Amino acid sequence: MKFQKILTQTAFLAMLTGVSFEAAAQQREETEKPVAIDSFVIVRDYRPLLADAVKIRRSPDMSNKREYMPRLTYGNVPDKKLDINTGLSELKIMETPFIRSRDTYSNYVKAGVGNLGTILGEAYFAVEDYEDIRFGGFVKHLNQKGSLDDQRFSRQEVGAFGRRVFPALTIDGQIGYNRLGTNFYGIPVDQNGTSLNPSREGQVFNDLYLTGEMVSNFDPEDEDALSFSLKTDAYTFSDRYDARENSFALAGYLNKRVRTFNVGANVAVDINNVEGAMNLLGASGVSNSVASANPYISFKGANYTIQLGANLVSEFGDQSSFNIFPKAEIDFSLVPEYFYIFGGITGGVERGSYREFARQNPFLASGVTIQNTIERMHAYGGIKGNAGATFGWKAKAFYRQLEGMPLFVNNMVNPFQFDLVYDGDGDESVKHIGVEGEINIRVSEAVNLGGRLNIDNYTMAYQAETWHTPNIRLTANARFNISEKLYIDAEALFHGQTSARAFAYNSSGVAIDPSAPTVQSIPSFLDLSAGAEYKATKQLGIFVKANNMLNNEYQRYLYYPRLGFNVIGGLNFSF
Repeated sequence: MKFQKILTQTAFLAMLTGVSFEAAAQQREETEKPVAIDSFVIVRDYRPLLADAVKIRRSPDMSNKREYMPRLTYGNVPDKKLDINTGLSELKIMETPFIRSRDTYSNYVKAGVGNLGTILGEAYFAVEDYEDIRFGGFVKHLNQKGSLDDQRFSRQEVGAFGRRVFPALTIDGQIGYNRLGTNFYGIPVDQNGTSLNPSREGQVFNDLYLTGEMVSNFDPEDEDALSFSLKTDAYTFSDRYDARENSFALAGYLNKRVRTFNVGANVAVDINNVEGAMNLLGASGVSNSVASANPYISFKGANYTIQLGANLVSEFGDQSSFNIFPKAEIDFSLVPEYFYIFGGITGGVERGSYREFARQNPFLASGVTIQNTIERMHAYGGIKGNAGATFGWKAKAFYRQLEGMPLFVNNMVNPFQFDLVYDGDGDESVKHIGVEGEINIRVSEAVNLGGRLNIDNYTMAYQAETWHTPNIRLTANARFNISEKLYIDAEALFHGQTSARAFAYNSSGVAIDPSAPTVQSIPSFLDLSAGAEYKATKQLGIFVKANNMLNNEYQRYLYYPRLGFNVIGGLNFSF
């Protein structure tokens, strides 16, 4: 069977987690913080505990404490999970065995150049002179050009942030603007080999966003005090043509400890409208807002945590519906601090977002259909643990039932553009079975290795294939602290084979048989990258980053090869 064949490949692929190459497709699902010479050193015992089970987000994450170093990528096509959050992600602090210099700097500027016409510029600054106030900003520019005609990418990011800590609560926020420019450079051909995309028009995405959060501070003298949070997330996202998405989300939580258990609720409302897109009724314009409430009760003992509750979700706008999903989780320590078992069952609604779809695939056609995805059931369970401070791991299996699973398919009239199709409905849902595994190893104080493996198997309801969706993904990474001044990183990314929906075209550019599309295979790929930074002085550093070292111009989406081997190098100045 196809799923069994995938499993037989896993043993070989898992060996990649030990290599000293770093997974970096130019746009990865998870990006790293920018290469910076001014590293942080945390002197403490390292314990590589892995994250809890990953779940689809339905509202802004009220418990996520964000750091302010911006996550700036070096790739060309965004490839992110669906997430309405626009805030900066958590700053990953890498420990080092070497002694930290007494001089630390909060600000830096970076400039670099490379092949493929690459020009990179970054700046980050923060005022940290006060114990209870912090504010600053950042700016970035990156452009690259590939070997194909009009294979260009340009990205700009600018933003400002601030945080104020009061005795009882903390307020923080961020405002920013992101721009991505590219072209429809894909070149499908007809039966005579003539291009079906002679003009290769441009595309530009503009994203203006604002986030803010107010959260209560923990009082160690009153652990039973009421805790709360209120968060807002708003943005306007538009392309070069007629599409524009306006979204405003407001979410909050309350939690009260009563003796040995906690009682609380998470609530959120997400109001969303998309102009220039189609709704399920076939009309122009989409209103697909979602409101949710998650009341819960949580019990926590010395070696276990149990949470019971429900997800109450209401969809309103073009269509109205109300669903109640169960929500139960358990985390039990078989060997305290070393070996855990966990599991749960939940469900919910994921709002369809033009902004998130365009981040995954910027080659969308005009007038795509937008709808929400219902996760009718999500049952999961697994084990996790660590061995001292040098080895951490997690393994999880899950089963999901989805209604309205989004898939990218090539447009029949303009095959260099992409439509969205959805599989699964109230009569027949998509069945998704998967296995996830993570590992983190500290070989020595100077060497850290990590990896993640995902194996997925889908039983589709109506679509012939899971278009452009790999059944196996493997990432591996390594970090080497060669000395106090020299650091080396490496990544490797493997994506399994995927399928695309394609048509044959006559010399007039018309599909020969529109009712009988073919399934075109997109080969699997391995992407290796590595980077190094050298701190020449306390303030001046040199960096270099090599991407796609195998020079494999692989395709993530049909007709769109990615950039080949490219190198970025330059200087970093901290102050």
